[in-house]
Amino acid sequence: MRGDHDAFAALIGAASTRLYSLACLILRDPDRAQDATQEAFIRAWREVSRLRDADRFDAWLRRLVVNSCYDAARRTKRRAEVTLFSVRDRSVIDTSMAMAESDRIEQAFRRLPLDQRSVLVLQHYFQLSHVEIAETLAVPLGTVKSRVRYGIAAMRAALEADDRAAATSGRRSA
Repeated sequence: MRGDHDAFAALIGAASTRLYSLACLILRDPDRAQDATQEAFIRAWREVSRLRDADRFDAWLRRLVVNSCYDAARRTKRRAEVTLFSVRDRSVIDTSMAMAESDRIEQAFRRLPLDQRSVLVLQHYFQLSHVEIAETLAVPLGTVKSRVRYGIAAMRAALEADDRAAATSGRRSA
């Protein structure tokens, strides 16, 4: 907090992998996640003097990363973005049901609003309690609980809609 570059680097270094993982899970894009994480670190350096409670540094840093992810998502929505699909060896038939299920869940997760996606990542990947999530995001506890509940409901609805669509297209092709 007194401008010690080495101390700040040590704090950031200890948390950088975890925070980058958080950004990846929220944004689902490694490049955008890296940018969001770097922006959060820059913002942390500039605003570290505003941190009231040094014991809350980790929660404060998580909040900066989540906010940077929100900013990155808003920038993406404002401009048209062309993405290339990941190329896999299409000649090899993937027989793994687990992989197909993972893809279904990933697609449904990507459709969630960013605020719901963030609380689910913090809860399920980082094992934070609702209270810790509320502190991290600087929102009321009730907001966290409703975002978790609506996020899970939206995931279920998306998966069920995908199942219905697959069943309908299966009947049409038969």
